[in-house]
Amino acid sequence: MTLDELRPVADRLIGPFVTGARRLGLSPDGVSVLAAAVAGGAGASFYLAGDRPPAYLLGAALVFCNGVLDLVDGALARELEADSSAGDLLDHVLDRYADVAIIAGLAAGVEAYGLGFAAVTGVLLTSYLGTQAEAVGLDRVYGGLLGRADRLALVGVTAVVAAVTDATTAGLDSVAWLLVVFAVVGHLTALQRFYYAMRDLR
Repeated sequence: MTLDELRPVADRLIGPFVTGARRLGLSPDGVSVLAAAVAGGAGASFYLAGDRPPAYLLGAALVFCNGVLDLVDGALARELEADSSAGDLLDHVLDRYADVAIIAGLAAGVEAYGLGFAAVTGVLLTSYLGTQAEAVGLDRVYGGLLGRADRLALVGVTAVVAAVTDATTAGLDSVAWLLVVFAVVGHLTALQRFYYAMRDLR
């Protein structure tokens, strides 16, 4: 089970944020755009943290904000009865850009471009397989080893660790190891989702 499968629980906990967004007059699409902008800030912070480790803490805080806003946009749409295919498409596209910004920032900050490429392809394929199942008539797939909520949680924890220590294991620091995890487990999760979808289609 991934943290994405706990989304109904999280939706109940973010009520105050949804109320706040509504009082501010924000639309669900506006919240989605804000979430993507926050992710861009996180990526920039991680890039700068290569030379200024305390910037990892700012990046971790922004990743947390991105995760919260990613829940708020959908909950706000449901509360306002403004759910739409266009809004869903916008949300997914901006989430993918957010994922790329965060991982690119992490990779560039430690100059691990090869690992960054492997990690971002694993992440994008995981998300693609989750929604492609829906495109062929199945329910959207959130299962597998590593979903988006899991990735954001791991990024936040790793960023805090990187802010306080530059220790390495087997020649890789904590950020580089996180990229390894995203690369390996991301592709495995994509293959899991592919398997689940094919099994249900047969």
